[in-house]
Amino acid sequence: MTSNQYDAIIIGGGHNGLVAGAYLARAGKKVVVLERRHIAGGAAVTEEIFPGYKFTEFSYVVSLLRPEIIRDLELPKHGLKILPLPSTVTPMENGDYLGAWDDHDLTRREIYRHSPKDAEAYDEYARVMARAAKAIKPIINLIPPDPSSLSVKDLMGLLKVGQFAANLSEKELYAIAKLATQSSADLLEEWFEFDPLKGTKAASGIIGTFLGPRSPGTAYVLLHHYMGEIDGAFRAWGFAKNGSGGVSGSILSAAKALGVEVRLNASVKQVIVKNGRAVGVALENGDELTSKVVMSAADPKRTFLQFVEQKHFPDEFVTALQNFRTRGSSGKVNIALSELPNFTALPFKGKGHDSALHRGAVSISPSIDYIERAYDDAKYGQISKRPYLDMIFPSMIDPDMAPPGQHVMSCFVQYAPYDLEGGWNDTRRDELGEAVVSTIEQYAPNIRKAIVGMQVISPKDIEAIAGITGGNIFHGELLLHQIFFLRPTPQWADFRTPLKGYYFGASGAHPGGGVMGAAGMLAAKEILKDGM
Repeated sequence: MTSNQYDAIIIGGGHNGLVAGAYLARAGKKVVVLERRHIAGGAAVTEEIFPGYKFTEFSYVVSLLRPEIIRDLELPKHGLKILPLPSTVTPMENGDYLGAWDDHDLTRREIYRHSPKDAEAYDEYARVMARAAKAIKPIINLIPPDPSSLSVKDLMGLLKVGQFAANLSEKELYAIAKLATQSSADLLEEWFEFDPLKGTKAASGIIGTFLGPRSPGTAYVLLHHYMGEIDGAFRAWGFAKNGSGGVSGSILSAAKALGVEVRLNASVKQVIVKNGRAVGVALENGDELTSKVVMSAADPKRTFLQFVEQKHFPDEFVTALQNFRTRGSSGKVNIALSELPNFTALPFKGKGHDSALHRGAVSISPSIDYIERAYDDAKYGQISKRPYLDMIFPSMIDPDMAPPGQHVMSCFVQYAPYDLEGGWNDTRRDELGEAVVSTIEQYAPNIRKAIVGMQVISPKDIEAIAGITGGNIFHGELLLHQIFFLRPTPQWADFRTPLKGYYFGASGAHPGGGVMGAAGMLAAKEILKDGM
């Protein structure tokens, strides 16, 4: 008979919850991870949506997963294999294209083909961004101190931040200050003139954010995506074998090997509080589990406004969480294909199995103005008529994702507003799917006849399926007032909460969203520091 007494209960079996569980179990603790769905992984899962066609339903590329987690949990031994995405191609409306390849010289020559001035600026821009990303990278593993506190712990944390800042050059400090406050459009227009180059780079600043490329703060989001690394290669992106579910699956396997119990279909109703301390959870099925500590890997609003009665938190804390911005802006369209879409910019002959374009990403981002117009639609509660799309073809990288000779296509869509005028329903999902297909059709005329099946996921669906409030893929926007010691609220960014014994380690905590795992790892380490 399974015991319901644990050292630690983790709410949420997404990648952060699994990472936290694994680190606690590695320290000898008895841990259970509770997942409300039939599958672990949260928003990083792979499922067979149409017979034989497997999709990474939500998140789909890998870059931000922390190398120390991969090492500490020995994830390659548990099946993690990351396959490189060697290129990004931006088809242009005139039939030409802009290519960025994994060969620096090829990329520079490609930019030179369109703009000698931009080719000259490209190397210096890349150096400035790489320096800025590497400079702030140590902050990922810092516990955000409370600058208003005089406690020894927070003063030591501020000293670390000060030491970090003191080690930066004058140029790095200025670059980071600008990146934290600038729009991605203003940043890129300082460097480049070629519209598709500016549009494609600006897109990294609006992913998962209800802002346009001309909105202040989007340059930081761009930098956040610039911090990725694969096998020591900085700014590298890849696709996990078996999709994002392959990442979660490897962490799940590592956690189980360390002794973590994972319960599926185990939806949490409430955190049990006794004498001002979290002492366990009550499940929707009536079961009760007790523990020394409880950690939530759910989004901030579920963590603090749903699982715990608000009387256990200060009023200002509750108000801050109610105001935490979690509006989803991204949709996902997963398409099963009988054949590859043939892009007129880089056409293939035959079946296209050797097409370089299809082994990387395809970005529909012809200009900053194009993306800003897509945002204009969303601002007023409408689906973007001509959305920004980031597409990959997982079956070209991992043939096991589709039946032989067939393909799957993953389309990240911006913008699909959570607060859609009139609300989301099947008709509006069809409208989103049609906007995506008609946009692709401008560049790959055969796309429509190649479609075998199509799954359209709105932010409302992300909320309903993955359990993320507002359908925000980062659990909360990465804006200046929602990062570092302000994430999720001032004074409570160190993974602890006003309720004793209750911890928070999800994407809504520092250092933010993406399949990174850092929040789960750091929260587990703070739990252990507290002597659990």
